[in-house]
Amino acid sequence: MTSNILKNKSVSFNIFKYLKSLALLMKPRVMSLVIFTCTVGLLTAPTSIALDKSIISIFFVTIGAGAAGALNMWYEADLDKLMTRTCLRPIPTGKVNREHALIFGITLSILSVVGLYYFSNFLSALLLFITIAFYVFVYTIWLKRKTPQNIVIGGASGALPPVIGWTIAANSLTFEPVTFFLIIFFWTPSHFWALSLYKADDYEKAKIPMLPLTNGVEETKKNIFIYSLIMLPIISIPYLIGFAGELFLVVAFMLTFYYNYVCYDLLRYKKNKFEIKKAKKVFSYSIFYLFLIFVLFLADQIIR
Repeated sequence: MTSNILKNKSVSFNIFKYLKSLALLMKPRVMSLVIFTCTVGLLTAPTSIALDKSIISIFFVTIGAGAAGALNMWYEADLDKLMTRTCLRPIPTGKVNREHALIFGITLSILSVVGLYYFSNFLSALLLFITIAFYVFVYTIWLKRKTPQNIVIGGASGALPPVIGWTIAANSLTFEPVTFFLIIFFWTPSHFWALSLYKADDYEKAKIPMLPLTNGVEETKKNIFIYSLIMLPIISIPYLIGFAGELFLVVAFMLTFYYNYVCYDLLRYKKNKFEIKKAKKVFSYSIFYLFLIFVLFLADQIIR
């Protein structure tokens, strides 16, 4: 009797561990960003929908993001085991079989798109399908191993969730949600290239052609700074088209000027012990920066 109880507990524990590993395949940190930006897109749309429909729709968008993450880990399992940043992921550690990850990713992809179509609308489901397909086929399979511009072009997939949030509520696509897309799209290169500066050894082991390896550290720092400057006109667009007010513009400019400063601070250090520290600062602040920009959209809508 006792042995049977212990066996059942062991089986339950193993099932729990496996489910936890499947959840990790979905890249929870990325999913949290998707939930946040998608919610902002939904809440800033000109029309509102029922709370239960909003929650269910955002859930399916999140599942779609998780599906893309799982398929990414399936395809890149050979690279993940070579990099310190990714070697503890479920497939390299043997916690999840690679074929199971593929089935899991495909199943979630179908479930998310069909579910969003059923509970929301065709436009939102189409955009979610494009997001998953672009991330898996264009970024993961085609671009990542072939060009240092992988992050620039591939960033389009990460920029679509707030647009999907908008279409969930509005069932239409106007220029206002496109500003969400532009902000994330032009933010992405400086964010990931900062990461690639202090993880260059990892990318070299995996033979991924990130910018520091193909064009050198100094060229990468210049590009990081240039993309941070591009954020100034990009961040002005919501105000210029009447989507955001003066509060948004003033605070967003302040946040962007500081982003320019930390990127310039990285640029001016030439191959010394502070370089990695500065790159980490750019990477960390870039996350905080994007979060605050989207919080500003919500605050602006409430105040106006």
